[in-house]
Parts: sequence; C-alpha cells; structure tokens
Amino acid sequence: MLSKEEIFEALTSWNYWNSPMPETVQRPAYEMQIMRKAKAGEILILKGVRRSGKSTLLINEMKRLVAEGHDMNRILYVNFEDPRFINHLNLELMEQIKETYLEFMAPEDKPFFFFDEVQNIPAWEKWLLKEYATKSAHLYVTGSCSSLMSREIGTALSGRYLDIEVFPLSFQEFLDFIGITVDSKAERVSKKTELNRAFRTFMDQGGFPKMVELPDDESRQDLLSSYFDSILLRDIVARHNLTNYRTLEEMASFLLANTGSLNSTNKLKNTFGLSYEKAKDFCGFLEEAYLIFQLHRFSWSVKKQLANVRKFYSIDTGLANRVSFQVGSRQGQNLENIIFLDLLRRGEEIYYYKTKNDYEVDFLVKEGKTVRQLIQVSYSIADEQTKKRECTALKIAAEELGEDLPCLVLTMDRSETIQWQGMTIEVVNVIDWLLRCDDVS
Repeated sequence: MLSKEEIFEALTSWNYWNSPMPETVQRPAYEMQIMRKAKAGEILILKGVRRSGKSTLLINEMKRLVAEGHDMNRILYVNFEDPRFINHLNLELMEQIKETYLEFMAPEDKPFFFFDEVQNIPAWEKWLLKEYATKSAHLYVTGSCSSLMSREIGTALSGRYLDIEVFPLSFQEFLDFIGITVDSKAERVSKKTELNRAFRTFMDQGGFPKMVELPDDESRQDLLSSYFDSILLRDIVARHNLTNYRTLEEMASFLLANTGSLNSTNKLKNTFGLSYEKAKDFCGFLEEAYLIFQLHRFSWSVKKQLANVRKFYSIDTGLANRVSFQVGSRQGQNLENIIFLDLLRRGEEIYYYKTKNDYEVDFLVKEGKTVRQLIQVSYSIADEQTKKRECTALKIAAEELGEDLPCLVLTMDRSETIQWQGMTIEVVNVIDWLLRCDDVS
C-alpha cells in the first residue's frame, strides 16, 4: 500500500496547484460539448483511442473552470497510467487518492475529480457510483476501451452519465493546430494551394495531435509506431492476457493496410491460421481499442447486416500508412477513410451498399427508417471510365432503394453539378465538404 505522502507526491507532479497550466490548443467542438454536458451534473465520460487528445481536453476544461472563478485547489487530476500506481490499481487506491487529496488540499467547496484512463482500475464504476450517489464531487473520466467502458457504464452507471467520443483531429482541427484559418468561401478560394498542401500532409500523417509538433518525418513515423505498439500491448494484450501477440499484430497491420476493403471473419481465419472464434475475438479486440471500425453492408434486415461481409477502416490514416508498404498508392483509400471518420464525427448512421449486379456504393447514410443519402468517394473522376463507374453505381443503387435519393461524389476535383442518365449528382471537392464550404451535407 502506498503512503499518503507517496500518493500526494504523485498527485503534485500531475496537478497545477502551484504551477501554471500548460499551453494547449483549443478544440472548440469538443469543449462546447463538455461544457454543456458537465452542467447536467452527471458523470462525464470521454472515450476514444489513446493519444487522441482526451487528457488535453480535460486540461482545457480545468482552464475553463478556473476562468469561471473556481479555485485550482478544488481540481484534482489523476493519471491512472502513472507508473507509481502500477502495482496498486484497485478501488482502495481510488479511495486513498481521494482521502489524501482532501487532507492535503482541504478544498473549501465541492471538488472536481478528473480521472484519466480510468479503465485501468478494475470495477472503477462502483467507486464512481458511490461518489455520484453522495454528490461529493463533480466527476470527469476518460477511457480507451469502447466495449469495456460501454459494458460497465451500461450496467452500474446506467442513467447516471453522459459520454463524448473523442477522435484524432479532423481536417478543420488540423488546420487550427497549424494556424491556417478559413472563415469564408472567398478565403477558401484564395488559400486553395495552401489548403491542398495541408490536406496532403493531413492525409499522409493523420490527425494525432502530437504529430503536428514534430519537426521531421522520421520522428513522426517513430511516434506512429509507438502508438501502434502501445494500443496493441496496453489495450489488448495486457487486458485480454493474450500470448500470440505476433498474430494480433499481423492482423492489425493487414486490416489497417487494407482500409475500405471487404473482409470476413472466415477470410481472416484462413489468412492467419486461426480458429473462427479467435479471428472474431481479435477483430473485436481491435475495435474495442478504437484501432479499427467495421462498416456493415446495408440491409433492412439486421440479421443480414450482421451476416454480410464487412468493410474495415482505420482510426487514423497516419497509422494505416505506417503499416502499409504501398503508401504512394493509398490516396484513394486514405480519402475514403477520412470521409468515413468525418461521417462518424457528424453522428451519422452509415453503411456501405451493394447492388444486385455487384456495384458498390461507399456510404449509405440512414436516418431513422429512411435512407437519406448515397455517397461515393473517388480521388478523381476526370477519367470518363471512372466517372461512369461511380455514377452508374449511384444510379442503380438509388433505383433499387426505390427513392429519389440525393447522390454525392466526393473527390479532389472541383465542385460541380452533373446530370447522369436523367438524375442529378452533386460532385463536391473533399476539402469544401470537410470545411463545410458548400451547402451540401
């Protein structure tokens, strides 16, 4: 058991009771959500892949609280990945931390507790539930494992929490981080070359916030490798007590290198020499750790959706590029992956669609019981054969679905409206779409 002095020493190194808060970049979209949801008085949970910026969002929320007049002594931040806690990760530690903080800092009003990577504490939700019931503190937590967090908060904390899913930087946030502003359509046009260059960088290195600070490509590649290893080792191998790390690593690399491609559990089973159950488990573990996402084929039957072959996407194009040996030929895959992630950020319910004669539509957007939009992604449709393929897929899909659906092609080409065999298709430049420069959703 750690002594109170040892605990307080660890807490002092992480908190800002006697030191200035660090310089950080704001992420307004998330910070507005945090501010709004924090006012509800529920437990606030930030979920997402490690290194996506959850800890910085906690710091920015602390800054907001201090700016509103709250004493810094009322704010406690705990990093449960601190190596000093490694052999003491239990509920008793959480209670010890609370008691130590209250004794040494003696806050005069209800404190704010910020617990980072709380999933490292077994049964953490029980302790939070106790604190919630006694209303002894305002509670903020972060976690890097989706199913673990969902399973626990779906039982003990049901109805007592609000959550926010945190992704690596969007392209708009990436521009904010590197100091490029676009406040109007006119500015979008005047900065076209600069924005195109920034987008190519974003597509190549991805959106992990720390990447922006690094001076050279070698450092960025090393950092991405460390992120990849850390996610596999900390969030999967250690949590599930796996022994065959090499196979897990090979499957993760394969799925990241083949983003947007169709894969099935049977195919993965055969490729990596695993049992069906083990292949299914590995896919689930990779998804739980937010490393990959699975996109299901659209069907009005939920059973058919689950049975159909899935498409896999990466949490970050930089990670996908890092494990791929064909970076130069990944432009189309990266573009599709970026659109996929932005649709998730927008809260859309999305699927891919296959027509009866095997044309594929990249994304089908559903709202309630209605299909709202069909989206194709192509790096360029300047080639007539490419344009024919993409537009034909949209037309056949719209006819099969029996609705007059808005159809969109996202591309690096200029934005325009085209007529294709009696239907109207909006072609929108990807950067315009990501920055909401056009009134096309």
